[in-house]
Amino acid sequence: MSDFVKNLTRKNSLRKHCQELSVGDIEKALADLGEIIEERKAAEAEMQAELEARKAKIEEIRKQMEAAGIGLDELQALKGGETGKRKVEAKYRITDEEGQVHEWSGRGRTPVVFKEYFEKHGVSKEDTRI
Repeated sequence: MSDFVKNLTRKNSLRKHCQELSVGDIEKALADLGEIIEERKAAEAEMQAELEARKAKIEEIRKQMEAAGIGLDELQALKGGETGKRKVEAKYRITDEEGQVHEWSGRGRTPVVFKEYFEKHGVSKEDTRI
């Protein structure tokens, strides 16, 4: 919290700072604060109205989807998932000593588990192709 806010929100601090001001100056500050309050209230009311309108539109769309028999999962499937990126199919598969299966698309750097597997078993990448 800044010093200004502390002074403005604490009555005794505000009183101390207002001792040097005339009544006219204090009334001017009060009038300015009143205008700021009204502007803030109007902005918050506008934001709330926009939020309510958005919620109403979302509810309308949800009802239309329900009436058409369309589920949210179907809509996401058309989009291609959450990120919009398609998943690259794995081209290579290995099973480590613990029986855990690891898959790799072949893109990017070779994963450490694959490097270790290739070195330990003396096989190449093409030997692990799916």
